This record gives sequence, C-alpha cells and structure tokens, in this order.
Amino acid sequence: MDERWGLTPMVKVEVVVGGEDSAAVTDVFKAAGAVGFTAVTNVSGFGHAGYHQGRLAFNDKNGLVLLMVVLPEEGAADLVAGLRTLLDRRPGVLFVSDTYVSRPGYFR
Repeated sequence: MDERWGLTPMVKVEVVVGGEDSAAVTDVFKAAGAVGFTAVTNVSGFGHAGYHQGRLAFNDKNGLVLLMVVLPEEGAADLVAGLRTLLDRRPGVLFVSDTYVSRPGYFR
C-alpha cells in the first residue's frame, strides 16, 4: 500500500448536477459500493449553460448540487463508468482525483 504521511490512498469523485439528478447520482454511488457521500446543495457556478446562482428557488430540485464520494481504487472504475453513462443523458460535470485519507476503514 502506497502511503503518504501515514495516510491511505483513495479516489475522490465529485459530480455537479441539477438537484433533480442528485438521487440518480447517489444511486450510482451506492451501486459501486460507496458507504457514504457528501452533498452540498445550492451550488453556484458558471459553465456552458451560463451562470447558476444558488438558492434561487424554494426547493432542492431546481438548484445545482455538488456530490462527493471517496472510495478505494478498486471500486472507482465501476463508479466512473456509471456516472459517465448518466451524464451522457443529463447535464453535469464529473471530476476524479487521487486523494489520501486518515481513516481508511470509513470508506470500505
């Protein structure tokens, strides 16, 4: 196991989608074996569709959501494949990066 500063390597996946697609993303997370995730609602940003402001609506479906998950590398390929399939049909962006965690048992 390659460790840095006593930490364990993992893969971090971040997805920004419309609120109406957040349940589909978390379903893909769970299907890939992720044991937890973080969601940040009312995300603002600028992209191909123009500027999105957080908290313009009174519900969680119209705004953007940033969903993040960390998992061992062996589960990342299935997760990324599932998210790419979802994002082929829906708007959103996907980021994948190497990361290191202090409590690897939390992510297995």
